[in-house]
Amino acid sequence: MRDYKKLQVWEKSHQLTLELYQELKNFPKEELFALTSQMKRSSSSIPTNIAEGAGRNTNKDFARFLAIAYGSINELEYQIILSTDLMFLEKSKGEIFLEKIKEIRKMLHGLIIKINNSES
Repeated sequence: MRDYKKLQVWEKSHQLTLELYQELKNFPKEELFALTSQMKRSSSSIPTNIAEGAGRNTNKDFARFLAIAYGSINELEYQIILSTDLMFLEKSKGEIFLEKIKEIRKMLHGLIIKINNSES
């Protein structure tokens, strides 16, 4: 069993989620149960799946949960693009979120490869 809190990718995705929750307070109230809710779910899914996967007994299971987190980060990326295009999110803030997403995605990809290679 791994301590997920020691994984830099978990820490960065957790921080991204916290920052996004703060920003979502500024979204229109009519989006509360629509885009805002989807963004909360996809952002929190990233560190949640990293944590759940780290608690699994095999590398194969861990890699599977990391792949789910990878899917969630792609989902969040689109939601940031949509939020910016709808002008719910300032372009400059959207760009900052997209840079953080890009970094986390690279980290997830690298960890997935590392975990999968250790199975060989």
